[in-house]
Amino acid sequence: MKNSSNKIGTKTAIFAGGCFWCVEADFEKLKGISNVISGYSGGHTSNPNYQNYAQGGHREVVEVTYDPKETTYRNLVEHIILYSDPTDAGGSFGDRGVQYAPAIYYENEEEKNIAHMVIDEVNAKKIYDKSIVISVLPRMEFWPAEEYHQDYYKNNPIRYNIYKKASGRESFVKKHNQKASEKGIFSQDTLPVAMPENLDFKDYQKPPKEILQKKLTPLEYEVTQEKGTEKPFENEYNANKAEGIYVDRISGEVLFSSRDKYDSGTGWPSFTQPVLSENVTLHKDKKLLSNRIEVRSRYGDSHLGHIFDDGPKDKGGKRYCMNSASLLFIPKEEMEMKGYGKYLYLFK
Repeated sequence: MKNSSNKIGTKTAIFAGGCFWCVEADFEKLKGISNVISGYSGGHTSNPNYQNYAQGGHREVVEVTYDPKETTYRNLVEHIILYSDPTDAGGSFGDRGVQYAPAIYYENEEEKNIAHMVIDEVNAKKIYDKSIVISVLPRMEFWPAEEYHQDYYKNNPIRYNIYKKASGRESFVKKHNQKASEKGIFSQDTLPVAMPENLDFKDYQKPPKEILQKKLTPLEYEVTQEKGTEKPFENEYNANKAEGIYVDRISGEVLFSSRDKYDSGTGWPSFTQPVLSENVTLHKDKKLLSNRIEVRSRYGDSHLGHIFDDGPKDKGGKRYCMNSASLLFIPKEEMEMKGYGKYLYLFK
């Protein structure tokens, strides 16, 4: 649960994908989501609780509040398919029974048609070994679950991670996530920004060119993949003064912290040092007939910018001159939710 109130102009949607602890955790990592609540829906009884919801015909579900200007209902449908087992009508991983079976709830004919369209596309691409059987059902009243179930993955991380691994969910999702990425079936807004378990990027696999061209804007692709340079001052993060971290826009690996950002007057976001020196690599760059040193991300292999020796002397004298198009800013208040909680020590 991100917050208790919904923003003006947002919409809501309801999905089931097995244990709502996991479904809530995965949806909260998506762009354009302002609130995710675990609960019950689809049954014939009022005010269900954890002890009786199944007897009342309800499933474990989540209610997702999203901004249609930032994401779409289609993206949400793609996500529930990719981050559940849509081929199992009898439950979900280790949890058996219809109360754990996956479902997409639609509010109107347009949403119903979108759901069936995505299902047909995924079946045609043969992402899964079996056909998709996820239920597409009319939306019914949503009942929030007990407070204990909200943000379970944050409040009980050890038990949550043990459950996710032991149930087989983690390995299943990872396998089919990779398969879907290779076949380019899903919009890349469906995928959370690089969320490998424990932020371990050693096994990170860079998406193919075709996927990157769909995921990135023309400028982002030119900068990260073709060593381009964005315009000074007219970029996203040059004037950003908020607290948080800057990660690779493609892979999500941690690169820089706002604590090391300073106004260099050049028009590009500048830093005195990376958070982890091993997350950046340096290369000779003679593109402009000068011996500049290019900076790239280690695992995403994105072109980030260049390093110069005219930085603040009292902080080492280095200036990491970066392109906003290569970076993604994670505000301090969202770091825990998006899986970067281990880096909050930077701001203490």
